[in-house]
Amino acid sequence: MFAKRIERLTSSLVRDILAAASRPGVISFAGGLPADEALFRPDMASTVSSRALDCWQYGQTEGEPALRELIAEQGRALGIDCTAAQVLVLSGSQQGIDLVAKLFIEEDTRVLVEAPAYLAALQAFRLFGADFQPVAVDTVSGPDVAQFAEALSRSQLAYLTPTFQNPSGYCYPDAQRQQVAAALDAANVPLFEDDPYRELAFDAPAPLPIVGRLKNAPWVYQGSFSKTLAPGLRLGFLIAHPQLVPHLTRLKQAADLHSNRLSQQLVASMLNGGLQEHVQRVLPIYRERRDAMDAALHKHLGDLVTWQKPVGGLFFWVRFKQTIDTHALMQQALAADIAIMPGDAFFAGAAPESCLRLNFSHSSPADIEEGMTRLAKLLR
Repeated sequence: MFAKRIERLTSSLVRDILAAASRPGVISFAGGLPADEALFRPDMASTVSSRALDCWQYGQTEGEPALRELIAEQGRALGIDCTAAQVLVLSGSQQGIDLVAKLFIEEDTRVLVEAPAYLAALQAFRLFGADFQPVAVDTVSGPDVAQFAEALSRSQLAYLTPTFQNPSGYCYPDAQRQQVAAALDAANVPLFEDDPYRELAFDAPAPLPIVGRLKNAPWVYQGSFSKTLAPGLRLGFLIAHPQLVPHLTRLKQAADLHSNRLSQQLVASMLNGGLQEHVQRVLPIYRERRDAMDAALHKHLGDLVTWQKPVGGLFFWVRFKQTIDTHALMQQALAADIAIMPGDAFFAGAAPESCLRLNFSHSSPADIEEGMTRLAKLLR
């Protein structure tokens, strides 16, 4: 009765855990939720009266023209040679993953992915039949460039999250980005660069995107307003190589006609100067919580796990020194009112070690300390 690909459709473990962790009193380190205190909450009365009176009719598939111009302007500031005609406004960046998968992936398409990689991208690519070509990403040194080039030689698409990588937190330095760009150009393999965490840099600005360094390889660059403003807006964007834009636009048109116009106008109002001010207000919240989780890991689990303190993003990637059943630990933790995310879900194949992805942005420093105390008690 169903399409054959439904056999490959898996549930998102993150979404399943978040549903289980929604009961009162649970301390959640599982999802990538922004802090409640950091969410953008506009004055809807003034917004609707002054800016949104023309957003109630159907709009353009590509997005509101003013918003696309502002996104293109930001893209050029990041070294991406683009115009507004190359911008497509998305109903959340997850839609961009779906559209790119539909454009490039069919049964047995070889897709280079990081190991570990963003769970929801693996889920979408697997649905369309991707044959994964994983490249290990070390939290200290990143991907091995020789291994990357070798995997690229047999791949038809590369998907990377090089800026505060989800889930490892690793950020590719400039030199590594240049090497990756050169390898992509040499192989002429399209790059899909997913970049939702760029603005959440705690110590120094992130290096410029890889797509702006490419000479001939096709590319798609994707960003999101979920982490900087509010996930409830369900708004993201992609900027694509001119050859790819018509195909991606038609795919979006077939999917949902266009993204929410009220959300687009709200975001456009913030891109006229308010976004950076908002980010600068929320970064101290995240920096404090990152430091609280780092201190709690040292205090409670320092002899059991290893990790790198992230310089941006929302996650710690925690590796156990001994093999443990992280799924059994997850169930025991939920019974103790803690939600954690097993790391093996972020690998296209078998995970090489026992690990967890721990989100620090959604819990207060006090809750982080309490949650780590409970987790340590379970482990010991």
